[in-house]
Amino acid sequence: MHAPLRDRILADIGELIDSGAFTNGPAVAAFEREFAAYCGTSRCVGTASGLDALRLALQAAGIGAGDEVVLPAHTFVATAEAVSQAGATPVLADVGEADGNLDPAAAEAAIGARARAVLAVHLYGQMADVRALRELCDRRGIELHEDAAQAHGAVRDDVRAGQAGRVASFSFYAGKNLGAFGDAGAAVTADADLEERLRMLREHGQRRKYEHDEVGWTARLDTLQAIVLRHKLRELDRWNEQRRAAARFYGAALAEVGDLRLPQVMPGSEPVWHLYAVRTGDPGRLAGFLRERGIGTGRHYPVPVHLTGAYAHLGHGEGAFPAAEAWAREELSLPMFPGISEAQLEAVASAVRDYFAGARAAA
Repeated sequence: MHAPLRDRILADIGELIDSGAFTNGPAVAAFEREFAAYCGTSRCVGTASGLDALRLALQAAGIGAGDEVVLPAHTFVATAEAVSQAGATPVLADVGEADGNLDPAAAEAAIGARARAVLAVHLYGQMADVRALRELCDRRGIELHEDAAQAHGAVRDDVRAGQAGRVASFSFYAGKNLGAFGDAGAAVTADADLEERLRMLREHGQRRKYEHDEVGWTARLDTLQAIVLRHKLRELDRWNEQRRAAARFYGAALAEVGDLRLPQVMPGSEPVWHLYAVRTGDPGRLAGFLRERGIGTGRHYPVPVHLTGAYAHLGHGEGAFPAAEAWAREELSLPMFPGISEAQLEAVASAVRDYFAGARAAA
């Protein structure tokens, strides 16, 4: 991925060193314009991380102490952390058995009198059911926010990630579809007032230098990361299509293999396959077998939010969210990255088939 971009990125970093504009340099504003346009919205505020974007989006919307935010029990813990750090209370809901995304019916059941927003996660690169969730939020008079950390460029029902809610938060952590050289994030919105508050909050609560209207954070997007992201954004659609091609290969090569459950693409959905998450009865054993073949895998996310120590105080035990717990128990992510070759894909598929053939023979 990086080899073709290396010289161009290094040249721009050299210019950055000469200019000294390491904070709030012109590349930051340029990237914000370009990423807003990519998402099909009008405004983007770069941040130091995806968690910063999530937290600041909630705070900018006035969500805090005494408020509740509904979110899926199956997600990376940062989704819940952002709610807690904003001072609000995360309220968990179960996910869909088919795609692992927030179940609209479960979300509605979780909405109480203090609910201010639903925070939908677009997990593994496939958007949640934003049409149903937006209708739900409109009907209940609360906001829809998007955690789009894994969904750069994803589409569902002709809505692009970043367009569905009042605000959407992205992560540019190095391993994401659009990744920085370290950590970075952004919030996108069409709301001018929300954008203004986001900009204040990311930089010590100031509208102008030394005029601090409220308590804020140090959560700026560094110029260095903006330079990297601008170059990589131009390649993102091509890289996403390579991920889609890899997903199609896996879908054909691994159909009806053992107890493997392949990821389902929901109607009207165009995922970007941040992860290719399969399910199996013993993912740890399959991962060990593949590791012996020199094939790396991942577990995303083996402990659902309600069973982590950090959120034990919510009072949910095992069995509270059955679908989330099943996903956590059974999920295994197969190799997925732009430029993965057909030979590499076939090596993975062949090893998976060998594993299940061996399991059948042993039985």
